Amino acid sequence: MPTLTQEDVCTFDELSDSAKETARDWMRESESECFSDDQEYLDAITAAGILGIVFDDKGKRSEPDIRWSGFSSQGDGASFVGSYSHSPNSPARIRSEFPTDTALHAIADGLMTLQIGYRLATGHFFHADIRQFENYCHERTMSLADVTDDQTGEGVEGDWQEVETRLIDLMRDFARWIYRGLEAEYDYRLSDENIDERIGDGEYQFDAETGKVV
Repeated sequence: MPTLTQEDVCTFDELSDSAKETARDWMRESESECFSDDQEYLDAITAAGILGIVFDDKGKRSEPDIRWSGFSSQGDGASFVGSYSHSPNSPARIRSEFPTDTALHAIADGLMTLQIGYRLATGHFFHADIRQFENYCHERTMSLADVTDDQTGEGVEGDWQEVETRLIDLMRDFARWIYRGLEAEYDYRLSDENIDERIGDGEYQFDAETGKVV
């Protein structure tokens, strides 16, 4: 490979349009490879805490057991493993933290409706464990291991078994919300706007003809 001279090397802004696309593809690959870090889960952890959802830890690290794959294949999605308990005033708190997110508002309202109905009938709230029963990651792989009275520890029975159906739907709604957030962040990370900014933030030099980093 011939040695590049000073004239052969340039900054991103000096590249031709076609060479810029090569440079962007290089940075996109880098962005895609580092996407799975913990930073992506911050909103999910915040929302879960308000809703009353506690994620299990994944492995030896203190990392939430959120599972996902994406973003272009059939079966892609997100799921999680953990537990759910009544969270006081969660609809108001979720609106304060996420004022424009109507999907989260609906989840908080739905959970509170279930808890209030059960409380009026029994005087108690209920608790549930959320598990995953397949190796895929989408929300339909999630199930409820137990739904129990938080005072007696006994499983809900009779008419209140309908709680389980509605509850797993709401947990799956939250998993879909997590996935949409991950997908939106992924799309932004790989957008021309962000890629150009990331390249501009670094002191990169490129082959003037090919756009490959040197």
